[in-house]
Amino acid sequence: MSGARKGALSHERVLVCLLLAEIAIFSFAGRNFLTRANAFEVVRLSVELGLLALALTPVIITAGIDLSVGSMMGLAAVLFGKLWRYFGCPVELAAAAALLAGLAGGALNALLITRGRISPLIVTLGSYSLFRGLAEAMTGGVDNFTGFPSGFLYLGQGYLGGVVPPQALLFAAAIIGYDLLLRRTVIGRALYAIGFSADGARYAGIPVGRRVSLVYLLCGVASALAAILYVAHLGQAKADAGAGYELAAITAVVLGGTSIFGGRGSILGTTLGLAAIVVLQNGLRLAALPAELTGILTGALLIATVSADRIFLQRIASQAPAQEGKLEMKNSQVAVLSAVILAGAFIVAGSNWWLMRSLRNGFAPPTASTARRITVGMMPKAKGDPYFVSCLKGAAEAAHELNVDLIWDGPTELDPAKQNEVVEGWITRRVDVIAVSVENQAAISTVLRKARERGIHVITWDADSTPDARDFLINQGTAQDIGYALADEAARILKGSGEFAIITASLSAANQNEWIRFIKQRIAEKHPSVRLKTIRPSDGDRDRAFAETQTVLKVDPNVKVIMGIATPAVPGAAEAVRQSGRTDVKVTGLSLPNMCKPYVHSGAIESIVLWNTIDLGYLTVYTADALGRGALKRGEKTLQAGRLGPVEVRGDQVLLGAPFIFNKDNIDRFDF
Repeated sequence: MSGARKGALSHERVLVCLLLAEIAIFSFAGRNFLTRANAFEVVRLSVELGLLALALTPVIITAGIDLSVGSMMGLAAVLFGKLWRYFGCPVELAAAAALLAGLAGGALNALLITRGRISPLIVTLGSYSLFRGLAEAMTGGVDNFTGFPSGFLYLGQGYLGGVVPPQALLFAAAIIGYDLLLRRTVIGRALYAIGFSADGARYAGIPVGRRVSLVYLLCGVASALAAILYVAHLGQAKADAGAGYELAAITAVVLGGTSIFGGRGSILGTTLGLAAIVVLQNGLRLAALPAELTGILTGALLIATVSADRIFLQRIASQAPAQEGKLEMKNSQVAVLSAVILAGAFIVAGSNWWLMRSLRNGFAPPTASTARRITVGMMPKAKGDPYFVSCLKGAAEAAHELNVDLIWDGPTELDPAKQNEVVEGWITRRVDVIAVSVENQAAISTVLRKARERGIHVITWDADSTPDARDFLINQGTAQDIGYALADEAARILKGSGEFAIITASLSAANQNEWIRFIKQRIAEKHPSVRLKTIRPSDGDRDRAFAETQTVLKVDPNVKVIMGIATPAVPGAAEAVRQSGRTDVKVTGLSLPNMCKPYVHSGAIESIVLWNTIDLGYLTVYTADALGRGALKRGEKTLQAGRLGPVEVRGDQVLLGAPFIFNKDNIDRFDF
């Protein structure tokens, strides 16, 4: 057995030890972790990312890279959706076209790399932007494709025999196929030779160009297949499908022992690396711990692995004359790598203990009651958004009063796929109530219906799912009330005539699109001389809102009011107006008082329209608790909500109250 293979086996053994350590830890710390259902759920969550990781393994073995796989997922997804919806293509034909698009994308990369002699990093960095740009152009950055046939959705959401996800069989076939390619074929041996030395492989008579082209072609097809499964899993096709997947897949490959310098790696190692990441993520979620720990621990393990890999290669180079070309990994190197990985596992264990204790102390007081505590999983659209941070304050206050176990988790940025993953984890954990601020209605409604089928109560807050996917909506203000209030403020500032622009967070956000619909309706009915000039997305980012506002001020100089309807958009727009020196332009919209106070006092912001976000979080937990205890049912007219008193229940909605106008006269009275 070669030294390289011995080193690979040593690395794989270490990964097996890591997996066993994770399983042991989360079996105690994670609720319902060590169950058959959760094992298959882990497999389901691994498939799309796993297909990319498998395809990238031979690419990296040849000392190449493909940064375009995530973007190709987005392009293939929207092509599939567009052909199905607008051209009436059967699902099978649309899927075949998506696979051909993946093949074409891989061929483009292969041609530029092999014939153009351009670095794979440069080529795939360019195609990364090209494919994503094409996907956004095909949808206008707005269009989402949903409503796919149930037979197709079964591929991503169903269970064979009520247990095995269908896509697991495809993934298993892909693992076997790639493993046979690398270990049992002449082509596979050629790929390793190319990775060690492309020039040496050419002198040995290996057709380097054709072999390298093959792995990029396969990479494109695998990306398209992952896109099809992604659409079946989420029930929607959109331009940002697969965003960030390329880096996660590369992480799994490198963590699995494939050398970023080429010539070494295995499918078994990649599979183990992928499993280590996904099990870590799943275990943290079932232990009710922040998902951000996954990135921290994975990053630490990846850096350690790459560093050990570099040390290994340098040692090989220095000992080459004495060892006559043999590749040997020293026991000390294996020991160091093992120690680092096991240290990561102990960090997980320590984090479990410390953070679980912090959550309990922060969210629930000591109690002598023996009654079963309600567990509520509450998810914002994005955890880092100050709007949702302020909602958490009220949620924690209510959880403290009610002795509720509150789990606060969700994506760090707007990502419907991550929201689905969190809900799947809570279903496995069997929380009593799931409360979600929905980023994309079509994407999450299927998994929320699944939660209800499993006997878990579901409520939405801030933004709604489809009505059949939840029990109640916590409505911070009806869409009509909010839209009308915003339109009236814009008309007041414009003195009844003029143009305004809207800076939204996401062009696909259901709640914001509802507000915009009622803004337009109110203007048409009550303010005919007011005109909405343009709507621009900010991705929930203050800097993006700043840049978009600058563009509006330059392109549309007659716009006199900028209306931000996302929390960071209002101060971002205000800063752009302030820097422009345009005292004739005013800002209004939906935001937090503390973020806007300086601009309100300086005059850049005329007013903000909002509800009390702390009260929104507070009411959400009170509603969840009442629902979990059976004290709230359809047909109720009021809900007693602690310090908020009796709150109106209208049908399947719990109403917080009318919007409030913050301005220079009253904003200093509020601190959130």
